[in-house]
Amino acid sequence: MAGPQQAPHLHLAELTASQFLDVWRHFDADGNGYIEGKELENFFQELESARKVAGVDSRKDNLGDKMKEFMHKYDKNADGKIEMAELAQILPTEENFLLCFRQHVGSSSEFMEAWRRYDTDRSGYIEANELKGFLSDLLKKANRPYDEAKLQEYTQTILRMFDMNGDGKLGLSEMSR
Repeated sequence: MAGPQQAPHLHLAELTASQFLDVWRHFDADGNGYIEGKELENFFQELESARKVAGVDSRKDNLGDKMKEFMHKYDKNADGKIEMAELAQILPTEENFLLCFRQHVGSSSEFMEAWRRYDTDRSGYIEANELKGFLSDLLKKANRPYDEAKLQEYTQTILRMFDMNGDGKLGLSEMSR
């Protein structure tokens, strides 16, 4: 005879970089780089629905109160919006490459230094092979293990994320996003 059933727990599996990007794009509907306003309401409503479906006890508090509590916890810079790095703290990813990237090129001078170092052919663009070299160095610096397939996935994900004109390379304005 089976024992008593335990209530299901909301267990978030780690997302791949590509899955994370899909989630980001779903909620950042206007593509402005933030989940805000109606997008934030949609994000929170879907989160609450997922918790209910998973059987996680959802308090009967007012939705607005729950959102305030959530934003207090996750909106680190208190600007009333969720940025990509803040979402990366909420959703577990198998390799949090977005945070590694942000930490590696935190200031504009570090960004320009990295740009000059990885634009090896001085074309004014970071092509896929140059981006791959950058990500490889970044992962090594962060002591994160990776294989060729994972490095290729990260490279393609970064291109999907920032290559706005779809030319397969990142211009300075795209990369600075």
